[in-house]
Amino acid sequence: MKGVLLVNLGSPESPTPKDVKPYLDEFLMDKYVIDVPFLLRALLVRGIILRKRPEASAHAYAQIWTDEGSPLIVISKKFHEKVKTKTELPVALSMRYGNPNIESGLQELADQGVTEVLLFPLYPQYAMASTKTIEVLAEEIRKKKFPQMTITEVPAFYNRADYIKNLSDLIAKNLEGFEYDHLLFSYHGIPERHIRKTDITKSHCKINSTCCATPSPAHKFCYRHQCYETTRLVVEQLGIPEEKYSLTFQSRLAGDKWLEPYTDVEINKMPAAGIKKLAVVTPAFVADCLETLEEIAMRANEDFKQHGGEDFLAIPCLNDSEDWTQTAANWINYWSKTDKIFG
Repeated sequence: MKGVLLVNLGSPESPTPKDVKPYLDEFLMDKYVIDVPFLLRALLVRGIILRKRPEASAHAYAQIWTDEGSPLIVISKKFHEKVKTKTELPVALSMRYGNPNIESGLQELADQGVTEVLLFPLYPQYAMASTKTIEVLAEEIRKKKFPQMTITEVPAFYNRADYIKNLSDLIAKNLEGFEYDHLLFSYHGIPERHIRKTDITKSHCKINSTCCATPSPAHKFCYRHQCYETTRLVVEQLGIPEEKYSLTFQSRLAGDKWLEPYTDVEINKMPAAGIKKLAVVTPAFVADCLETLEEIAMRANEDFKQHGGEDFLAIPCLNDSEDWTQTAANWINYWSKTDKIFG
């Protein structure tokens, strides 16, 4: 029997330092997030970062927390419920960090007699710190707890025509009536070394102006290429001229060289360059979360205006929109009949 496990990032149980600290510990101690030897990672995370970061992160979470709870969890649950109504397969929801966890999701499916699982990481672009860590942990749990199961992974869907249409339609709808000077595509940042580590050719990725535009098998797992390709396809569909948009990366940690240009740096320079009305979309996420609601819609908005900007529009994620839930259900239903993810 077939079933589906939807997986998103996760969230602390509450916007308090007490609950944020174990969540950050689980997240930052993931070897695919901070990919250094365990002892060094423990020193960085438990000896330095977790001494101060939980208080700051708790404050940020408190800014976006709702009566229902964490926006990411609330939205993911709504997405899950809508997808379930559009497919006949059992569908469970898990988070990579926090609860409901991946083991509980697989157990929920096993209890319904599922032996073939479609693992659906809710990330359009592939990255070792998002997609890969989900796939690795799910496989580890499967081998240990559910050896009777098989797992098929949904690949990155950054360039799927139906996803691009959903994203393009969302942007167009939100831009109605907003005479923007510039549209910024802000993607979650990752260290440059992650790009090189996921290069299956071990030679293609140079992280320059040409490698992402040069065809290569490396692009199957290249986060940077997939971000640029998502942007290219959307602006092509919407007919946005080259001078009216750009691409940046947000949410970097200090100490490493991360993908550039940086969102905060670029946004703060825009007003002086004549960009007074800015729209920002965050296509690395399908559900609004801390990085979209607090970092962009609140902090980036405030910084932009402090530097001379006038109007700022934070475009929401696809969330539980009808079109996006139908697209996800279509992929699930196609797999249920053909054993293939996409046609």
